[in-house]
Amino acid sequence: MGLLQLLKSQFLCHLILCYVFLVSGLIVNLLQLCTLPLWLVSKQLGRRINIRLGYCISSQLVALLEWWSGTECNLYTDPESYQLYGKENAVVVLNHNFEIDFLCGWTFCDRFGVLGSSKVLAKKELAYVPVIGWMWYFLEIVFCKRKWEEDRSIVAQSLQRLWDYPENYWFLLFCEGTRFTPKKHQISMQVAESKGLPKLKYHLLPRTKGFWVTVQNLRGAAAAVYDSTLNFRNNETPTLLGILNGKKYHADLYVRRIPLESIPENEAECAAWLHKLYQEKDSFQEQYAQTERFPGPIVSPSRRPWSLINWLFWSGIVLYPLCLLLTRLISSGSLLPITALVVVCAAASVGVRWMIGQTEINKSSNYGTKEVPLNNN
Repeated sequence: MGLLQLLKSQFLCHLILCYVFLVSGLIVNLLQLCTLPLWLVSKQLGRRINIRLGYCISSQLVALLEWWSGTECNLYTDPESYQLYGKENAVVVLNHNFEIDFLCGWTFCDRFGVLGSSKVLAKKELAYVPVIGWMWYFLEIVFCKRKWEEDRSIVAQSLQRLWDYPENYWFLLFCEGTRFTPKKHQISMQVAESKGLPKLKYHLLPRTKGFWVTVQNLRGAAAAVYDSTLNFRNNETPTLLGILNGKKYHADLYVRRIPLESIPENEAECAAWLHKLYQEKDSFQEQYAQTERFPGPIVSPSRRPWSLINWLFWSGIVLYPLCLLLTRLISSGSLLPITALVVVCAAASVGVRWMIGQTEINKSSNYGTKEVPLNNN
């Protein structure tokens, strides 16, 4: 391990990174709150400002992946489709196998200039989480309760509001509904057998109703579906803790552009189309397992400097007053404020470890672990 790598693995570095993210994130949340009156005057201007404010938060995580860990992200796609990425609204279908797959998705959003405006379908509880959840609220992220009877109308209404969105966006969708684990895969394949569907080796069965509602409500607003399949070389199992420690990974993403008008409008036909898509995704993963390559050429865009510049800006803003405080505490010679600072750091340490732990695969949600056929898929 080199000296730089050893430095990146130190807890003090982690604490600084997390401090910058949390404090700057709360500042941005406050600024977003201040934009509420603006929405009454100009909705579109409020949206554009919040896109930039949201980028201030999400791009810090992209900087962590690209600039701190130095992870390489390669894109496999055809050159003709490549010319359209970032220039149109799209629904992006991602597989959900890794702890940092969302982060890789954000990285490619950033490379094509749509990170600040990107959308996801997220569980409602996340709307109450400081920094990320509050940011998403102001970015009009679509939240759901994972109860289809309640979600159907809520999701449809949220998607309809995106029709007049002022900038291009990608709607990132994990159709499997939850992260892949062996137990969930076993149960999912039991469901596949009970429904007479072909079994998948690398994916869970997709949740077709959410996909159908998304596509139906974005017809005319989004131009295409980007079928995206992610994997990592050398059988790497990337983790957020590994990224925080500065470990470099090698991500490969295969993207196919599918015009949205080619997807069936009928719900049953759309469900069959999505199941077929996941069978194809499974074959791509099988090819990657054998060759460590996806089909087609590599046409990756280069990483942009803006995420790094943004992180350096916020680091200067929030670390300067902290350094002044530490200098005064040390020069005062009083034990009480120093002890209080140690306690705060210890609490921050526990909090940081807890947040990282929530991204681990063995801490993923129990959604999809009921050992009964899921008739609402």
